Amino acid sequence: MASPRHRSSAAPLAGLYAALIVYASLSPFTGWGLPNLVPWFGFGHMPWPRYWTAFDVVSNLVGYMPLGALLFGAVVRSGGRTVVAAVVAITGGALLSFLMESLQNLLPQRVPSSLDWVLNTGGTVVGMLLALAIHALGGLDRWQVVRDRWFIDRSAGGIALLLLWPVGLLFPTPVPFGVGQVLFKLQELVVAALAETPWDDWADGWLTATASLTPLSRASEWLVVVLGVLSPVLVSFTVVPAGWRRVVLVAGAALLGFLATTLSTAMNFGPQHALTWLTAPTLPGLAVGIAAGMLLWRIPRRVAAALGLIALTALVLRVTQAPTDPYYAESLFAWEQGRFIRFHGLAQWVGWLWPYAALMYLFGRVVARDPAPSPRADQ
Repeated sequence: MASPRHRSSAAPLAGLYAALIVYASLSPFTGWGLPNLVPWFGFGHMPWPRYWTAFDVVSNLVGYMPLGALLFGAVVRSGGRTVVAAVVAITGGALLSFLMESLQNLLPQRVPSSLDWVLNTGGTVVGMLLALAIHALGGLDRWQVVRDRWFIDRSAGGIALLLLWPVGLLFPTPVPFGVGQVLFKLQELVVAALAETPWDDWADGWLTATASLTPLSRASEWLVVVLGVLSPVLVSFTVVPAGWRRVVLVAGAALLGFLATTLSTAMNFGPQHALTWLTAPTLPGLAVGIAAGMLLWRIPRRVAAALGLIALTALVLRVTQAPTDPYYAESLFAWEQGRFIRFHGLAQWVGWLWPYAALMYLFGRVVARDPAPSPRADQ
């Protein structure tokens, strides 16, 4: 029997996760060319590897598990039958992996492999089976009950943003909670595009000038932390009715941000340095961000969206002015060159683009009609 149709946050999350798989599979997107002597599409170009490591096996298997679970959940939550959801999930993961392995044959820095395709497909199946088990045990129905009690109607986009925010914090940021620093990447792309053109010198000078920005003052770092904590809180206020649930979400956002930033620091500099991000400006900024969220727990949803637009705009402007310090550059190098490369695309792009996606979402909340809360929201 088909489940009732709902607006599910699993659908946008599945699309985003698939896009990030494409990025991680085809990065660094340079040196494209037709292969020699082997077909570029099909199993003929994917030999079985002679050597592999345990990390390669685990990462290829685990990397596709969320995709299988999200695709299954998206179809079921949209009213599709269980069998259809399972077929869509497995087929979608297998076809995406097959396409990525085929395109990797056009990149000299990537090595297509039949083992990778088998592991990716297997990971999709495992993720689908986990989601199927949760569905069979009533997990999706229980989630719908929780969602009806905690969130307003048409809240899928906001829930997806809230789930993605701690993922973006796993990528190294120049200032704690300072997501959105995409300027340097855009500058690198512009410089590469203008190479060997009359504007080559101008582009190099622009990149050099930005790289030599003065470090942020303690007050500026404090402000970035405050805005970085307050921004997801205000996003949550647009999808949660005013009441005690907002207070819980403020505490939950602070806890998730703390854990994600601590994990990111531990992965980059070692477990012994996991809490070194708690500097003199960070602790007061974290406290003020939490306190501000608590004080705003009764504001209307449209007001929360407007304040969120202001906070995110200020955050992006301040983070853009933050230079790339040596420790930040070292951590980026470790992510891009080491074993984090498969996770690199996911956390990097979420951290870069999350504020801009949130800005568009909040703008839509400001101009759209404010949906009525669930009739059970205050029960």
